[in-house]
Parts: sequence; C-alpha cells; structure tokens
Amino acid sequence: MNGTEYKTQIEQFITEGFVKIENAFSTQIAKQCRDILWKDTGCDPDDPSTWTKPVVWLGNYTQEPFLKAANTKVLHHAYDQLAGAHNWIAPKSVGSFPIRFPNLTDTGDTGWHIDVSFANELSDPSDYFTWRANIKSQGRALLMLFLFSDTGNKDAPTKIRVSSHLDMAKRLSPAGNAGLSAKELAANNYEESVGRTEISATGEAGTVYLCHPFLVHAATLNFGTQPRFMAQPPLLTAKQFQLNRVDSNYNPVEIAIRRGLGLIQA
Repeated sequence: MNGTEYKTQIEQFITEGFVKIENAFSTQIAKQCRDILWKDTGCDPDDPSTWTKPVVWLGNYTQEPFLKAANTKVLHHAYDQLAGAHNWIAPKSVGSFPIRFPNLTDTGDTGWHIDVSFANELSDPSDYFTWRANIKSQGRALLMLFLFSDTGNKDAPTKIRVSSHLDMAKRLSPAGNAGLSAKELAANNYEESVGRTEISATGEAGTVYLCHPFLVHAATLNFGTQPRFMAQPPLLTAKQFQLNRVDSNYNPVEIAIRRGLGLIQA
C-alpha cells in the first residue's frame, strides 16, 4: 500500500474492517502450497469421486512455500501500516486449512463469529469455545484470509459483515480485560451486527484479506466445481494494543476500536 491508495485502504480498514490485497503472494507459491495440501487430503485432484467429504481440516503448515506466502514484502508493509510498526510477530505458519469441497452437506461450522485469541484461568486450553477475545484484542493483531485457490461467489468464500468490528468493540468493552469466550460471544447470534452489508471474500489465488480482529465473518458451503483452499491465520501481536495513549499515536486497529466505542467520530 502506498500514496493515495494507501490512505484510502487505511480508511477502509478503519471504517469497513478489512482491506483486500491482490497479488499479495504469487500464483506459483499458491500452487506449491496446493500441491502439498492435496497430498495431505488423501484425495485425487483429478478424480472428483474421491472428494467424499464436504470439508477436510488440515493442521498448521510451516513449509517454505507457506512461509513465503505469509511473509512477502507487500504483506510485511501492510502489517506495519495496520497493526503498527514492530507491533506484530512474523508468521511462522499459516494456521489451519478448512478445505471445502463441492458439497451441499451442512458442515455445522458456518455460523457467524469472531475469532477468539487467548485462554485465561476461566478457559479450557483444549476447548476453543472457552477461549476469549477482549477489547484490546489480546494476542491477535489481525484476522487474515489467505486465498490459495481462485475463489468466486460459488466457491465457499468467507462472508464478511462490513463494519461489524465497530459493533463488536461496543459488545466487548463492558467485559474489560477478561473479555468474553467464544461461547458467550455466540450466545446472541451476533445480533448487534445483523443488518450490516454482507460481502464475500472472493479473489484469485494469491489474494489476502487483512481484517480487523473484531470483524464478524462466516464460512459458506461450496456450490462450485472445485475445492476451495484458504487459510485463516492470526497475525500475532508483539505488544499489547492501547486505547488511551499519552501521545495519541494510535495505529489503525486501535483507531477502529476507539471509533467503535465512540471515543472518536467518523
């Protein structure tokens, strides 16, 4: 991001909760990653009869192509601009992969949510639904959507509720540093974000959506003809976000939270 485009994208991130970066990594790297993932699915890319499950979950990947995808110069620059210089940890993996095959079976994992980011004494470390998010987004600088395959409107794109991060700032604020668990957050079905414009995170392989950690989003089923390869890793924080800085030198993640809380006007 640079110049006028950079300023526009920063304001979009603050206001809408995300920016879309095309060609964030190369299609060649995307293919190298898909080749590794295909082997681990146990499916034959040339034989759809082997695509018997609606979704195959694969674990963290740390091989060189994945690290290259998450650590390009354009992405590092964007991490600096959105989360604050030196306020993030360079990704050492790209998180888990929910690989969604063409299949209309309800997978039970397509509800609206935000991603929680830490466990405390109230949490069961082995139960993700007890993990928490708080008003300072402890542990998570950004939510990121990495597209490793071309993803159109029918290809199980992630749905995003535009500007819903502002709603969630208000929801999280009363809970303070303790925050709310994933289960507590889901208790009202994210009703505060209902009515927000919904868009689909589509794009060609190599596209990355950098999102505010409070952005409400949901998976979708694959109505297309090819599997969708996407990773959703966090960008981890190196330093805790602050909402009351003496120097008022806030980064865009913090500015968006403060805007959601009504501390600054749009």
